[in-house]
Amino acid sequence: MKTNLKFWSIAMLFLALTSWQAQAQKFYGEKITEKGAISAAKLNKEMKNKASMDVKLTGKIEQVCKKKGCWMTFDMGNNQKLMIKFKDYGFFVPKDADGKTAVVEGTVKKEVIDVATLRHYAEDAGKTKEEIEKITEPEEKFTFEAKGVIIK
Repeated sequence: MKTNLKFWSIAMLFLALTSWQAQAQKFYGEKITEKGAISAAKLNKEMKNKASMDVKLTGKIEQVCKKKGCWMTFDMGNNQKLMIKFKDYGFFVPKDADGKTAVVEGTVKKEVIDVATLRHYAEDAGKTKEEIEKITEPEEKFTFEAKGVIIK
Protein backbone atom coordinates (compact mmCIF):
# COMPACT_ATOMS: atom_id res chain seq x y z
CA MET A 1 0.00 0.00 0.00
CA LYS A 2 2.81 2.41 0.89
CA THR A 3 4.49 1.65 -2.47
CA ASN A 4 1.33 2.61 -4.36
CA LEU A 5 1.05 5.83 -2.37
CA LYS A 6 4.67 6.73 -3.15
CA PHE A 7 4.16 5.94 -6.84
CA TRP A 8 1.03 8.09 -7.11
CA SER A 9 2.63 10.92 -5.12
CA ILE A 10 5.62 10.96 -7.47
CA ALA A 11 3.35 10.71 -10.53
CA MET A 12 1.25 13.67 -9.34
CA LEU A 13 4.37 15.73 -8.63
CA PHE A 14 5.69 14.95 -12.12
CA LEU A 15 2.39 15.99 -13.72
CA ALA A 16 2.30 19.21 -11.72
CA LEU A 17 5.86 20.11 -12.74
CA THR A 18 5.18 19.25 -16.38
CA SER A 19 2.05 21.40 -16.35
CA TRP A 20 3.95 24.30 -14.77
CA GLN A 21 6.74 24.07 -17.34
CA ALA A 22 4.23 24.09 -20.21
CA GLN A 23 2.59 27.19 -18.75
CA ALA A 24 5.96 28.94 -18.46
CA GLN A 25 6.30 28.92 -22.27
CA LYS A 26 3.90 30.56 -24.70
CA PHE A 27 3.74 29.57 -28.36
CA TYR A 28 2.82 31.90 -31.25
CA GLY A 29 2.38 30.95 -34.88
CA GLU A 30 3.43 27.40 -35.75
CA LYS A 31 4.32 25.26 -32.76
CA ILE A 32 8.11 24.92 -32.75
CA THR A 33 10.68 23.42 -30.39
CA GLU A 34 13.87 24.83 -28.90
CA LYS A 35 15.96 21.94 -30.24
CA GLY A 36 18.82 23.11 -32.44
CA ALA A 37 18.42 26.83 -31.72
CA ILE A 38 21.58 28.94 -31.90
CA SER A 39 22.22 32.22 -30.16
CA ALA A 40 21.29 35.37 -32.10
CA ALA A 41 24.81 36.61 -31.28
CA LYS A 42 26.20 33.85 -33.55
CA LEU A 43 24.09 34.84 -36.56
CA ASN A 44 26.80 36.90 -38.31
CA LYS A 45 29.15 33.91 -38.23
CA GLU A 46 26.45 31.50 -39.42
CA MET A 47 25.35 33.72 -42.31
CA LYS A 48 28.87 34.22 -43.70
CA ASN A 49 28.30 35.13 -47.37
CA LYS A 50 24.76 33.80 -47.60
CA ALA A 51 21.94 36.08 -48.76
CA SER A 52 19.41 34.17 -46.66
CA MET A 53 19.01 30.97 -44.67
CA ASP A 54 16.50 29.02 -42.62
CA VAL A 55 17.46 28.97 -38.96
CA LYS A 56 16.24 28.65 -35.40
CA LEU A 57 17.51 31.34 -33.03
CA THR A 58 17.30 32.09 -29.34
CA GLY A 59 17.81 35.49 -27.80
CA LYS A 60 16.62 38.22 -25.50
CA ILE A 61 13.73 40.30 -26.79
CA GLU A 62 14.98 43.87 -26.82
CA GLN A 63 11.82 45.54 -28.04
CA VAL A 64 8.31 44.70 -29.22
CA CYS A 65 6.01 46.82 -31.41
CA LYS A 66 3.96 48.80 -28.90
CA LYS A 67 1.00 49.23 -31.25
CA LYS A 68 0.14 45.58 -32.03
CA GLY A 69 3.03 43.26 -31.15
CA CYS A 70 3.59 42.81 -34.91
CA TRP A 71 7.42 42.74 -34.68
CA MET A 72 10.20 42.36 -32.14
CA THR A 73 13.97 42.72 -32.04
CA PHE A 74 16.80 40.56 -30.69
CA ASP A 75 20.18 41.92 -29.66
CA MET A 76 22.88 40.36 -31.87
CA GLY A 77 25.77 42.08 -30.09
CA ASN A 78 28.12 44.64 -31.71
CA ASN A 79 25.28 47.23 -31.66
CA GLN A 80 23.27 45.12 -34.13
CA LYS A 81 19.58 44.42 -33.74
CA LEU A 82 17.70 41.68 -35.56
CA MET A 83 14.24 42.76 -36.76
CA ILE A 84 11.80 39.86 -36.44
CA LYS A 85 8.45 39.97 -38.24
CA PHE A 86 5.84 37.25 -38.34
CA LYS A 87 4.98 35.14 -41.38
CA ASP A 88 2.08 36.50 -43.41
CA TYR A 89 1.29 38.94 -40.57
CA GLY A 90 -0.50 35.86 -39.23
CA PHE A 91 0.23 36.24 -35.51
CA PHE A 92 1.50 38.76 -32.99
CA VAL A 93 3.38 38.55 -29.69
CA PRO A 94 2.51 40.29 -26.41
CA LYS A 95 3.44 43.98 -26.39
CA ASP A 96 4.97 43.58 -22.93
CA ALA A 97 7.46 40.82 -23.85
CA ASP A 98 10.50 43.14 -23.73
CA GLY A 99 13.35 41.53 -21.80
CA LYS A 100 12.04 37.96 -22.07
CA THR A 101 13.91 35.11 -23.73
CA ALA A 102 12.47 33.75 -26.97
CA VAL A 103 13.11 31.15 -29.64
CA VAL A 104 12.18 31.93 -33.24
CA GLU A 105 12.21 29.69 -36.29
CA GLY A 106 12.13 30.98 -39.84
CA THR A 107 14.18 32.69 -42.53
CA VAL A 108 16.84 35.35 -42.03
CA LYS A 109 17.97 37.76 -44.78
CA LYS A 110 20.30 40.68 -45.06
CA GLU A 111 18.55 43.59 -46.77
CA VAL A 112 18.49 47.37 -47.07
CA ILE A 113 15.65 49.00 -45.14
CA ASP A 114 14.46 52.32 -46.59
CA VAL A 115 13.99 55.49 -44.53
CA ALA A 116 10.17 55.38 -44.62
CA THR A 117 10.13 51.85 -43.20
CA LEU A 118 12.74 52.69 -40.55
CA ARG A 119 10.63 55.68 -39.49
CA HIS A 120 7.52 53.50 -39.39
CA TYR A 121 9.29 51.03 -37.09
CA ALA A 122 10.48 53.90 -34.87
CA GLU A 123 6.91 55.21 -34.62
CA ASP A 124 5.64 51.70 -33.73
CA ALA A 125 8.32 51.53 -31.04
CA GLY A 126 7.01 54.74 -29.45
CA LYS A 127 9.97 56.95 -30.40
CA THR A 128 9.54 60.72 -30.20
CA LYS A 129 8.95 62.86 -33.27
CA GLU A 130 12.50 64.25 -32.92
CA GLU A 131 14.02 60.75 -32.82
CA ILE A 132 12.03 59.72 -35.89
CA GLU A 133 13.10 62.80 -37.85
CA LYS A 134 16.76 61.94 -37.20
CA ILE A 135 16.37 58.84 -39.38
CA THR A 136 17.61 60.08 -42.76
CA GLU A 137 19.56 57.18 -44.28
CA PRO A 138 18.58 53.64 -45.25
CA GLU A 139 20.27 50.87 -43.27
CA GLU A 140 21.52 47.43 -44.15
CA LYS A 141 20.17 45.00 -41.55
CA PHE A 142 19.36 41.40 -40.89
CA THR A 143 15.63 40.73 -40.99
CA PHE A 144 13.88 37.60 -39.88
CA GLU A 145 10.51 36.18 -40.89
CA ALA A 146 9.37 33.88 -38.10
CA LYS A 147 6.93 31.07 -38.70
CA GLY A 148 6.84 30.24 -34.99
CA VAL A 149 7.87 31.79 -31.67
CA ILE A 150 8.30 30.50 -28.13
CA ILE A 151 8.43 33.11 -25.36
CA LYS A 152 9.68 31.93 -21.98
